[in-house]
Amino acid sequence: MKNSLLKRKLKTTSIAYLFLAPAILIMAIFVMYPVLQGFWLSFYQCDPYSSEATFIGWDNYRQLIADPQFRITLCNSILYLIVVPIIIILSLGMAVLVEPLLPGVNFFRAAWYIPVVTTMVVVGVSFRFIFSEDDGLINEVLKYMGIIQQSIPWMTEKWLVLITVMVVTIWKGLGYYMVAFIAALRAVPIEQIEAAIVDGAKPWSIFRNVKLPNLWPTITLVAILSSIGALQAFDEIYVLTRGAVPEATTLVYYIYEMGFDASQSSYEYGYASAMAVVLFFIVLAFTALNLWTMRKGGWSND
Repeated sequence: MKNSLLKRKLKTTSIAYLFLAPAILIMAIFVMYPVLQGFWLSFYQCDPYSSEATFIGWDNYRQLIADPQFRITLCNSILYLIVVPIIIILSLGMAVLVEPLLPGVNFFRAAWYIPVVTTMVVVGVSFRFIFSEDDGLINEVLKYMGIIQQSIPWMTEKWLVLITVMVVTIWKGLGYYMVAFIAALRAVPIEQIEAAIVDGAKPWSIFRNVKLPNLWPTITLVAILSSIGALQAFDEIYVLTRGAVPEATTLVYYIYEMGFDASQSSYEYGYASAMAVVLFFIVLAFTALNLWTMRKGGWSND
């Protein structure tokens, strides 16, 4: 009897692994191999015009410590995490507003999701027009209202560039995370909500004491995904500024400049890989921190 159960379990497990094999193979080829290749390259100086690579040990990492631009871009990437709580609060608020099946609510769901499916090139062109220092929409409106006399240099001043790029990141990601929160809100057990209503709880009390505790796993997921997206911010800067303000670029953009932009470097693959390794561990640390926070708060399903 035990042998029969064991054989059945092994058969079920084998079938499961068989179905997982294609996904595992694709992940190994397109994810794990590039990661391992990046680790390997970080210890070498590569000649971009040949296949030769010279082992230099930890020299690329020592260069990171002495590189002021690396420190600037690393700080900017960490500062970029400001978008995470803003995205969580706004997307959750949007989900609360459009989750009820009210007349016309589908229009707002679709409208708020449009930025997600809009290409970054279109988004970049639109926001360059909106934030242009010469005749941008925002500057013209502020001048018309008498709030400012001189145009605000949204695209040339470091802190203003960072704010502008963060606004684009938030605007483009809200709809995506809103959908996740809508699904989580609909998964809240109806029995808990009905019990709170019977007890005379107000809508805010129901949200805070019933719905919000059930949303913590989704909040953690959104925090992880948005943190990874913030630390890897690249598209927004590439499309909006093309790195015209070096003090306002992120680590990923600097990696691109060192590894692939001939106008900025001589294709320093090894040095770019060393920065990518550092970024990998930073992302890993923030992900682990978010998961630990969830478990520490008792929000795990275990």
